Amino acid sequence: MIQLLDELARMRGRTAVAFRDIRVMHGFTEIENVVLTAVTGAKIPPTVPQIGRSLDHPRQVIQRAADALVARGLIVWRDNPDHKRARLLVATEEGDRLRHLADLAGLERAGQLVGTLDPALVATTVAGLRTIREAIEENIRSFCERTPSAEREDT
Repeated sequence: MIQLLDELARMRGRTAVAFRDIRVMHGFTEIENVVLTAVTGAKIPPTVPQIGRSLDHPRQVIQRAADALVARGLIVWRDNPDHKRARLLVATEEGDRLRHLADLAGLERAGQLVGTLDPALVATTVAGLRTIREAIEENIRSFCERTPSAEREDT
């Protein structure tokens, strides 16, 4: 497991470098890019705390990025019928458009990066990593249910 985590960390570093110019070209900080991706990719509009928990980022960091994206007209706040204070984040047409353009550039770059790899190997690896992630998420939920809330960082 430690070797897997090491390889994932190395992969994250390499891909951050490989895709940085695309993010910068669209005027996003790394965290703004993460938040816009979370909002445009969500099946239902997320809240700042939900994005923070899912990505293990402090709520305040996500809040600042969301505020910057709102100021640029890329996302908007919507009232949340399930919560008075945690408003929903929804992408605007411009936010969807910029995310789409960045995704197209990212797909082209990804093709360049994996050009010599067997597509079946990439697909199998993705499926395996998804299975591992889902199992870890389930184990984390089980662990957190047994851990007193005073000892947990996410409360």
